[in-house]
Amino acid sequence: MLFEKDVYEKKIKQLKKALDEADAVIIGAGAGLSTAAGYTYSGERFDKYFSDFHAKYGFDNMYYGGFYPYKTKEEFWGFWSRYIYINRYLPVPKDTYEKLLALVKDKDYFVLTTNVDHCFQRAGFDKKRLFYTQGDYGLLQCSEPCHQQTYDNEELIRKMYEQQENGRVPTDLLPKCPVCGKPMTTNLRSDDRFVQDEGWYVAYNQYEDFMRRHEKGKVVYLELGVGYNTPVIIKYPFWQETAKNPKATYVCINKGEADAPKEIQAQSVCIDGDIDKVIRDILKEAD
Repeated sequence: MLFEKDVYEKKIKQLKKALDEADAVIIGAGAGLSTAAGYTYSGERFDKYFSDFHAKYGFDNMYYGGFYPYKTKEEFWGFWSRYIYINRYLPVPKDTYEKLLALVKDKDYFVLTTNVDHCFQRAGFDKKRLFYTQGDYGLLQCSEPCHQQTYDNEELIRKMYEQQENGRVPTDLLPKCPVCGKPMTTNLRSDDRFVQDEGWYVAYNQYEDFMRRHEKGKVVYLELGVGYNTPVIIKYPFWQETAKNPKATYVCINKGEADAPKEIQAQSVCIDGDIDKVIRDILKEAD
């Protein structure tokens, strides 16, 4: 009878072998990967940056803060500028993404992610091998939108963060669309007003081309931290592609939600655990 530690070590070796032999690696990354990298949205990190918002509005994590019905745009951007600043422009707490790059850098890889924190590019992943499906904290768009273009927000976000008082930004910093003059908003997919700009379509086409070129052969579908909020983007397609290719391996690493359908279980490696530790242990296996 294998003990839990033995099962884990067997899976690490199995995963390492699959990666070594892979013709291609397709990474599917969800929020759990950034959580493993230290991007937590409640607890100590929330208290450090948003204790004043907690006292004023009552919410106790950043996620709820993003949906709070602020009465003014100054308050809305007071929260969002601070949120974007710490989750997009401050250094990532852990080197999880860098370790992940070390794992796949010598492979033909591509990244499909619902994350919007830009961690892959900041870690050194090739921009031409990334498809951010849901937007980017670092971009703004017209709230209408009156046109399909996005705008870099770093300079403005830094000013908002530095100049806000009592959780409000100065009125003269509120972003307005350069075309129609209406308020701008974050380029995050929440409804049908999400702007898919030229860069989005370029990345989409690069991803589709990669998937076409690797329908066969030894392909590893490496799913990291993907839950069931939007399974149709990463999880279900990875299951389907694995089922169609007997040489493919489906990998699911997630804390609390690591499984695979019975149809592909023989081709799957599922690890319920901390993604940062799993990646570290695979790299150790290579030494």
